[in-house]
Amino acid sequence: MDKKELNQLLDQLHEEIKNTREVDETGIELLRNVEGDIQLLLDRSEESQSRVHPSVLENLQSAIDHFEVTHPALTAVISELLETLSNVGI
Repeated sequence: MDKKELNQLLDQLHEEIKNTREVDETGIELLRNVEGDIQLLLDRSEESQSRVHPSVLENLQSAIDHFEVTHPALTAVISELLETLSNVGI
C-alpha cells in the first residue's frame, strides 16, 4: 500500500473534519472510528496492511452513508479512502 498516498488522504480527512460543522453524536463517533482505523493502517508494516479487520471498511462505509447528504466534501474524502483501500485489496 502506498503509505504516502494514505498519509495525504489522512491529512485531507483531518482538514475536512476540522472544517466540518454541526456534526451529531453519531457522526462524531463515526469520524473517530475512521480516523483511528486509518491511523492504525499507517502505523502498520506493509505486509500486515493487507490483513485489515473488515470493520475498517464497514466504518468507512457507515461514515459515507451518514454524511452523504449533509457533508459532501467530507464524504468525498472518505469515499476516496475506501476506494484506495479497495484498490490495494483491503
